[in-house]
Amino acid sequence: MNAALMDQSKDYWRVGFLAMALATASIPIYIHLPSFAATRLDLSLGQVGAILLLIRIVDFLQDPLLGYVTDRWARFRAGFAVLAMGLLAAGCVAVFSLLPEGHPALWLTGGLVVAFTGYSLGAILIYGQSAAFAGTGQARAQLSLASWRETGVLIGVTLGAIAPTLLANVSAHADGYVAFGWLIALLALIAIVLARPLWRKTQAASMRLNWRGLIGSGAGWLLLLAFVNSLPVAVTSTLFLFFVGDRLGLPDLAGPFLILFFIAAGASAPLWGRLARRVGARRVLLAAMILAIVSFIGAFSLPPGAALSFAAICIGSGIALGADMVILSALFAATLSRAGLQAGQAFGIWNFSAKATLAIAAGTVLPLLQHFGYQPDGENSRAALDALNFSYALVPCALKLVAIALVLRLPRDILDPAT
Repeated sequence: MNAALMDQSKDYWRVGFLAMALATASIPIYIHLPSFAATRLDLSLGQVGAILLLIRIVDFLQDPLLGYVTDRWARFRAGFAVLAMGLLAAGCVAVFSLLPEGHPALWLTGGLVVAFTGYSLGAILIYGQSAAFAGTGQARAQLSLASWRETGVLIGVTLGAIAPTLLANVSAHADGYVAFGWLIALLALIAIVLARPLWRKTQAASMRLNWRGLIGSGAGWLLLLAFVNSLPVAVTSTLFLFFVGDRLGLPDLAGPFLILFFIAAGASAPLWGRLARRVGARRVLLAAMILAIVSFIGAFSLPPGAALSFAAICIGSGIALGADMVILSALFAATLSRAGLQAGQAFGIWNFSAKATLAIAAGTVLPLLQHFGYQPDGENSRAALDALNFSYALVPCALKLVAIALVLRLPRDILDPAT
């Protein structure tokens, strides 16, 4: 029994590293891209928002298809994993490390499509095989696996968020983005090697996914909740650098603030998972959502230069994020397994939903700020900064209230199933 537990822990560690390598190129790309595209590629905020919306249209078509492919030809999942990480590496190198001589918008779009295709395929594999990795589809086991996996995600996001700043000190390029692209490629290649034993595990044959089964199992409600609950984080992720630099006037502290935020999320993730197994997912989610709202309201009222207060807000909102990441994906996997549904295509839809929130945020909020005259790192009017403050702090509060209403309405057997 002890040997089996040790083997399981070793598998969880591999899952965590694979998740970390993928996550380095997930949210951080949305954090860095507006500033990177404006300063290095001379693109406007409106152009960046349009590019991200275009990529989400591609995702709308391909993510469920990628999930179907991984379900239909499951015996080739090891090869799919190599393809996923290879595309991720190639796309990120193209975006950040190989600067185009002409047509920057076209080059950026192509590189992002390649990178996000690799990310989508990798994420679908790592989440769709949750029952195999955990050895069972029960909610308790899925919460344990999710603690490792989402901790890896948050470590990757933290690394990706601060890497350009750290690499700028050792890179020939002042902003560190060229080295950042190569760093993601290196982590992807290491993950290919370390994750190989994971793909030898098989999970019990399941029924093909259909919409009736997805909704009837309760997984559809979890998908809706995850979508709504991700929107606030998507908005704040898109506007974070702008808020810190132009609203607070603390651009040099953006990196440390991000470190605090993601370290708080990563450190709290295992604790939230343990608490959910003890007192139930509904109570834990409600507590985390209320904490997030308090943090957002606090950010709205900050005066310029309030470094310590914003650091506390980053810690509080990071802790809240840890609960969201661990609990909802674990419940989704457990619900699919309990209903006997194939998970690959379902997590293809889940993955598209998560990325769609980031694109919706970028495609709506950035042009809106441009309409109010906001210019990154420029001379901004009071109206422009008020629009930035409202978008960063109060819009997420309204979205979190909708998510709380959904949590209160969902049946008990969906949020707190027997484990």
